[in-house]
Amino acid sequence: MSGTVLILGATSAIARGTAAAWAQRGYRLYLAGRDVESLRRDAADLAIRYGVAVHFGAFDAAAHDSHPAFLQRVTDEMGELEGVLLAFGYLGSQAKAAGDFRETLAIINRNFVDAVSILNLCADHLEQRGRGFIAGIASVAGDRGRQSNYTYGAAKGAFALYLQGLRNRLFPAGVRVLTIKPGFVDTAMTFGMPGLFLVAAPAYVGERIVTAIERGRDVIYVPWFWRWIMLIIRSIPERLFKRLKL
Repeated sequence: MSGTVLILGATSAIARGTAAAWAQRGYRLYLAGRDVESLRRDAADLAIRYGVAVHFGAFDAAAHDSHPAFLQRVTDEMGELEGVLLAFGYLGSQAKAAGDFRETLAIINRNFVDAVSILNLCADHLEQRGRGFIAGIASVAGDRGRQSNYTYGAAKGAFALYLQGLRNRLFPAGVRVLTIKPGFVDTAMTFGMPGLFLVAAPAYVGERIVTAIERGRDVIYVPWFWRWIMLIIRSIPERLFKRLKL
C-alpha cells in the first residue's frame, strides 16, 4: 500500500489504534495534535515497529485561521494526501454545560465547529485530487438526545449530518467519506465513567475503521452491535422516552 494519511487528534486512543492499522498496511502517516512530545514518541514507535515514514506536527483545532497554513505545511512535507482521519473531540460535562454556556460552547466548538473548519479544507484538497477518503469520528450519542449528554450528542449529531452531506458532495469526485459511530471505547475520555459496559479496545476499533474504508462503507457502528442498540433506542416513542433516565 502507499499514500499518506493525515490523522487529526492523533494522540487519542482511537487514533493510535487506527494509526497502527494503517502502518501495518504500509501507509505513510502524518500525526497532528497539541501534545508534540507525545506525537514525537508515537511517530518514532510506529516508524520502528512497521518500517514506514511517520511525520508529526502541532495542530490547534480551535485556531481556525491557522488551518490553511497547517494543511499547506503537511502537503508540502508529505505530498498529496490519500486520506484524513478526524479523531479529536471533547466530551465535557453535561451538568456543567446546563448552567455555564462557556462549557456548552466548548463542547459544540470542539466536536463540530473546529472539525468543520479543517475538514472543509481537506475536502477541497481531495476533491481536486479526485480520489481518497475522509473518516470522521462521530458518536452513538448523536443518534438521539438523552439527558445525560445531550449537548455532546447534539454536537456529534450535527457532525454526523455534516459528514453525510460531505459524502454526497464528494461522491462524484471519487472521494469516500466514512462516518464512525463508536459506543464505549477504552479511552481517557471514558475512564471512570459510571455505567459502562462492553467496552471496546482502541486497537479493535482502529482495525474496524481501516477495514470499513477499504470496503467503501458509508457509516459504521463500532463495536457492530451498537447499530442494533441504537435502533432500539431510536424506536422508543417520545412519550415513553422522556420518562427514562438515560
